[in-house]
This record gives sequence, C-alpha cells and structure tokens, in this order.
Amino acid sequence: MAGRLAGKTALVTSAAQGIGRATVLAMVAEGATVVATDINEAALASLANENAAITTHKLDVTNQADVDAIAAKAGTPDVLFNCSGYVHAGTIMDVVDKDWDFAFELNVRAHYRMMRAFTPGWLAKASNTGKASVINMASLASSVKGVPNRFLYGTSKAAVIGMTKAMAADFLNKGIRVNAICPGTVDTPSLHDRMRATGDYEAAHKAFIGRQPMGRLGTAAEIAALVVYLASDESGFITGQAINIDGGWSV
Repeated sequence: MAGRLAGKTALVTSAAQGIGRATVLAMVAEGATVVATDINEAALASLANENAAITTHKLDVTNQADVDAIAAKAGTPDVLFNCSGYVHAGTIMDVVDKDWDFAFELNVRAHYRMMRAFTPGWLAKASNTGKASVINMASLASSVKGVPNRFLYGTSKAAVIGMTKAMAADFLNKGIRVNAICPGTVDTPSLHDRMRATGDYEAAHKAFIGRQPMGRLGTAAEIAALVVYLASDESGFITGQAINIDGGWSV
C-alpha cells in the first residue's frame, strides 16, 4: 500500500535530532524521498543509515551561500519543512542586541532564505500542475500565547507566523501552500539541554510538565505526524494557518 507521501520529495532543516529527525523518519515511512540537512554532520551520519530514501547534507541555514548550494543540489522538493530554531529565555530586560540578532537570524530569516531559494522552482512547477507544501516551525509561544520568560523567542516565532500567512496569501493560487505549526512543550534533546542548563534539572522538568494541561510533554513523533499531514495532499485545502499542537495549553 502506497504511503501518503509516495512519489514526493522533501527537504528538512535541523534534521539531525528531535522533531526534525522524527519528521524525516515519518516522511520516509510514508513513501517520501528526503534530503535531511543540519549543521551537525556527526548527528546526521546516523540518520543517513536509517533508510536508503534519506540523503544528508551539512547546511548552515544562517549562511546564504550554503542555502544557495543546497537549493542547487536538491532541485525543487515537493515539501519543505523549516525546522530550525533556538529558544532564548528571559524577559525584555534580559535581551541584548546579539541575542536579538541571532534569534531572528535562525528562527525567522533562515526560514525566509529557504523559502526564497525554492520559490522560483515551485512557481515553475505550478504552471505544470505541480504542488508544493511549506511547513514552518513556529511555537505556541508567539502571537498565539504570551509565555513568561520567553520574550525574544515568542517575538521571533510571532514573526514566523506573520511571514507564513503573508507568503500563503501571495501564492494562494500558484500551487504553493504555506503553514506553520505551533507546538507546546515537546520532549526533545534540546529541551533536556535547557533543563540541565538551569542547574536544577528535576525542578525544571517538573515545571515544564506542570504547565501542560495534559500533564505530560508532547513527543517528537506527534509533531512529525502533523507535519506529514500538512505535507500530504490530504491537507490540500489548508494554507496560511498556524496550527496549535499543544496538549490543550492554548485552551
């Protein structure tokens, strides 16, 4: 039985671990051929061994030359999942300019670079009944919900939602769908790194779970399942949306 992504090609950024890695594996399981990219070549190496339908490339999404190079190599994928991001903690009083610049570089401008690099190819395909689906990683901490101690992160992710809606509107009838996903707290290696960085891992873990109404963290596989749906033709009537996947945190 053919998978929901059979015959489709996809490119995933920040694919080496967490949500990105889970998404690559979920896409391949549904029949896609996937280009998995990340700045961490060592972590990518194990992913390449998972399935012959996965190819890996080192990619620094903050470097325009790298983005141009991967666009030339990858051609025109049917699906682009922009998964890169970084979480800065703190209020407005904790922000310094270098953090502001980095947050917008990785959380926003990297998505813009990737979309801009592939749009000419998507538009050319659209004239030949081609379709493209872009999924941008946003967050519940954004224009959706103000989260304490996430001023810079929430601001940058709000920009991702705005960018997603703007691009969706521009190419509504051009065969390009653009959506954002807004996860709540998800159990990933980067989350555990942040919990350890607090100096009290157990207390941080308890606090993260405590703010989730379901009493648990989300899983990378659950987020990946949503990405697969948005990548598939089943979601063909959905564009310009910021979709919460948050265990009821936004209710």
